[in-house]
Amino acid sequence: MDITTIVVAVIVGIVGIVIGYLIANANQKKKATSILAEAEKNAATIIKEAKAEGESKKKDKILQAKEKFIELKSEHEKVILGRDKKIAEAEKRTRDKESQVSSELAKNKKLNKEIEEKVKDYNYRNEFLDKKQEEIEKLHQSKVKQLEVISGLSAEDAKEQLIESLKESAKTDAMALIQDTVEEAKLTAQQEAKKIVINTIQRIGTEEAIDNCVSVFNLESDDVKGRIIGREGRNIRAIEAATGVEIIVDDTPEAIILSCFDAVRREVARLSLHKLVTDGRIHPARIEEVVKKTRKQIDEEIIDIGKRTVIDLGIHGLNPELIKVVGRMKYRSSYGQNLLQHSREVAKLCGVMAAELGLNPKLAKRAGLLHDIGKVPETETEIPHAILGMQWAEKYGEKAEVCNAIGAHHDEIEMTSLLSPIIQVCDAISGARPGARRQVLDSYIQRLKDLEEIAFGFPGVKKAYAIQAGRELRVIVESEKVTDEKASNLSFEISQKIQTDMTYPGQVKITVIRETRAVNVAK
Repeated sequence: MDITTIVVAVIVGIVGIVIGYLIANANQKKKATSILAEAEKNAATIIKEAKAEGESKKKDKILQAKEKFIELKSEHEKVILGRDKKIAEAEKRTRDKESQVSSELAKNKKLNKEIEEKVKDYNYRNEFLDKKQEEIEKLHQSKVKQLEVISGLSAEDAKEQLIESLKESAKTDAMALIQDTVEEAKLTAQQEAKKIVINTIQRIGTEEAIDNCVSVFNLESDDVKGRIIGREGRNIRAIEAATGVEIIVDDTPEAIILSCFDAVRREVARLSLHKLVTDGRIHPARIEEVVKKTRKQIDEEIIDIGKRTVIDLGIHGLNPELIKVVGRMKYRSSYGQNLLQHSREVAKLCGVMAAELGLNPKLAKRAGLLHDIGKVPETETEIPHAILGMQWAEKYGEKAEVCNAIGAHHDEIEMTSLLSPIIQVCDAISGARPGARRQVLDSYIQRLKDLEEIAFGFPGVKKAYAIQAGRELRVIVESEKVTDEKASNLSFEISQKIQTDMTYPGQVKITVIRETRAVNVAK
């Protein structure tokens, strides 16, 4: 093959390649044109949709902005209205204050005018009284001079003669009284010693009789009374409702009185008040909580008292329920006598008497301690206390001799053992000693009242107190009606009246007190 043929072949190949490229390029251009047209069409559609969506969102945003504006505007108007209302109220208060101040100023002016008039009237009256006092002094001096001329004695001489005569009379009366007292003391020295002991027992009995109904709760200061009473009395009503105790708040300094016939209730109220005052929180809810806890504490204390009592007396094997009953006797009294002290006393007397008679002293102590358990039932009953106590003793396994002694100590049933009369006798001994029970106390209190009544029978007596168990009568007189000289005579007259009208042990000292007070107020 020659070079020309090769060149032609190459040229033909190149031309074919060029022609093929040109044909392919034309097809690509045509295809690109169609794609471009389609893309432009899609772009126009997207732009159109975007414009429509943008317009919609624009309208929504405008509506939301308008709603927000309206809401903010209404809130702003409310704030402005509130401020205007407050400003109007402040202006009204200011006007009220101004009117009140002006009315107060007018009242003060009127009051000042009235005070000035009263001061003028007071000064005028003082001047008038001074003049009258001078006239009275002059008249008194002239009367004294007239009396001196008539009697032939000066006022000082007459006073000295009167004093001397009174001294002689008083010395005579005093010597007679001293002599009578000494003679009586010599003759009745031993009797007086016994009566002093009896009076001491009576005084103890009096204190126990008072404790039957009343307990005194001491306070650190009178400010606590207001907190105990509470607003409009709600605290004191809550305490009374929770404890069943009447609380008496009077003028007694630093003390209030708890009054109730049930000693357990009084003790619950006393301890509850102590806890409330110590804690400082006093309100109805707290009161109920404290009272509930205190009741539980008292129940535990009753059991503890019963246990200590049976241990002290050497009594063993007593049923727990009977131990609780024994402890409850501490808060019960019989005719002014504490029931637990009475039962302990009877138990000791029974033990001594049984030992002397050759009987079982431990069994006698047991019966003596339990003889009055029927007096402390948790609920009231019509059964006599001796029979009720016997039923309890039988229920809790006490021996037949003990049960019979309890039931027969007031002759409710027949006595079947030697232990029964011992219990009856010892019960009578404990209750009959001077000052133990209220029958003796009543006559003692009546004697003190009669002493005071005698003093009130004399003119000028303002107060009278029988003290020292009736061995002293303290009389307070009105200083305007009774002079110092009359006070001395009054003491003697009262002593004579008591000697004539009353029967009493020992001596009664009469003390007359005359006090002058001058009271003014600094303003």
